[in-house]
Amino acid sequence: MNTCYIVCALYTKLDFIPDESDLVIAADKGYSTLVENNIRPDAVIGDFDSYTGKIECENIVTYPKEKDDTDSALAMEYAVSKGYKKICVYGAIGGMIDHTLANVALIAKYTGMGIKINFIYGETVIFGLCNSSVRFDKRAEGRISVFSFCDISYGVSETGLYYSLDKAELKNTVPLGVSNEFVGKESEISVEKGTLIIITSKKNYECFSDFSDNAQLF
Repeated sequence: MNTCYIVCALYTKLDFIPDESDLVIAADKGYSTLVENNIRPDAVIGDFDSYTGKIECENIVTYPKEKDDTDSALAMEYAVSKGYKKICVYGAIGGMIDHTLANVALIAKYTGMGIKINFIYGETVIFGLCNSSVRFDKRAEGRISVFSFCDISYGVSETGLYYSLDKAELKNTVPLGVSNEFVGKESEISVEKGTLIIITSKKNYECFSDFSDNAQLF
């Protein structure tokens, strides 16, 4: 599956090398991060309130500063409009807490649309799970946290982890799923109805042993 890489304003280490069939988007100041990493964007999108330098790109999409969406949201919308169903986002988590929360909301939005979307934050990955399941093999280690992004997520199960759940109800007002741990066994997280936000180490993405159509993998 072709991947769209979106690089946002917060500086972060980039660890990807795009293929010719991939799409690379700079959201405003994310352009400078791409330049520093010698990666040419296919499109640069934003209101350019945080980046005012020269841009060398044939496809520049400029928006007014007074708008309803963030630059990150506009970049994701652009990616989906081009038919990409696998999106990996850098430089969107951390910094201003309001923008971080806005971007987490976008994870939930696009996961619910069947888009495989991941946010990379240093060595951490944040992704969503909607009415689906995901498995890790026994190599996964460290912590994993699971939160409900809707009022109630029904039928939430966590097996093979230090703490287990069996068809539980997770509420967005009760952080029951924070700081679970891998214990060297195959593990699985599933939700029958609802949207979960999952946070774990990026290296654990190498430990997927199986995943359903909606599971996230970059």
